[in-house]
Amino acid sequence: MLRLGEKIVIVADAFEQNLPIGDYGYLIAYDRNPDNAFDYVVRIPQANRNFYVTAGDVEAEETLLIEEAERTTHEALIDYALSTHNEKLFHHLINGEALDKEETETMSKESLSQAEFIKQVNLRAWI
Repeated sequence: MLRLGEKIVIVADAFEQNLPIGDYGYLIAYDRNPDNAFDYVVRIPQANRNFYVTAGDVEAEETLLIEEAERTTHEALIDYALSTHNEKLFHHLINGEALDKEETETMSKESLSQAEFIKQVNLRAWI
């Protein structure tokens, strides 16, 4: 359950009441009427209005930010796996295949220490 005053984002419009999807707002009240389908009253500053919304129509902003960060990290790992031609990591990310203990050990051995990495970069730069 969301807390009063929490910053939320409109993610859906279940009852087609022309909610501004994607806009943020603040939870200002719970609708405790058992005969009503709505759960919350939300204040949308950009629209300068209050809306009655269901729990499925709104999501906490911090939850959406966490999901976006996880999605971005996953995409960055896929790009890394493609650029380094790491097939095992790519299949793990795409298919959700579990990595064996031996595979994780070899992947950790493949990663270089900072000094070794700088040494290899300097060698390649010299050539």
